[in-house]
Amino acid sequence: MALTTWLAFLLAAILIAVSPGPGAATSMSVGLRHGYWAALRAIFGLQSALVIQLCVVAAGLGALLAASTTAFNVMKFLGAGYLIWLGIQKWRDVPRMIDGEDVAAPPSGLFMQGLLVNLTNPKAIVFIAALTPQFIDPARPQWLQFLILAATMCGVDTIVMSGYALLATRLRRWLHDLRAMKAQNRFFGGIFVGAGVLLATSARN
Repeated sequence: MALTTWLAFLLAAILIAVSPGPGAATSMSVGLRHGYWAALRAIFGLQSALVIQLCVVAAGLGALLAASTTAFNVMKFLGAGYLIWLGIQKWRDVPRMIDGEDVAAPPSGLFMQGLLVNLTNPKAIVFIAALTPQFIDPARPQWLQFLILAATMCGVDTIVMSGYALLATRLRRWLHDLRAMKAQNRFFGGIFVGAGVLLATSARN
């Protein structure tokens, strides 16, 4: 892979990562409630999903998902339902006061939450399927190139999602009362539900 090609993909990966979406909402929500180190579990889940999606595209299955309306819709509604469920759970979450640098005990399953947030989004697979072939040189070993693209995309996304999570932890100092915590729960709950609705009503293109 030529350096100029990799730099072009790096720029694309940065633009994709900084665009707010369910992954950013997950990173900020967990970071705000449980701290940065807990948010890393969800972030690693997000990256694991990206690796799986890139492998799917590399194996040629991404083209099948892009071509099959039924397969796309099944994945779309599964992903939308999961995001809406996350939003309802967040909305109904009982607020607990955060004081000083204390953090609420992180629940189990944060890695799986991050994994499912990205993995059940068929638009991500279709987007990767449309994007990555433009940076693949067919005259060179393709799996090595996909490995470089995966490392680049996951590295960039980890840095950006970590930035979102760290930004959220800075906001914790203002959450010293239950009303602020309740507002935070409903804010992120609304974001997840909104993301789920947008995904459910979206088209492939």
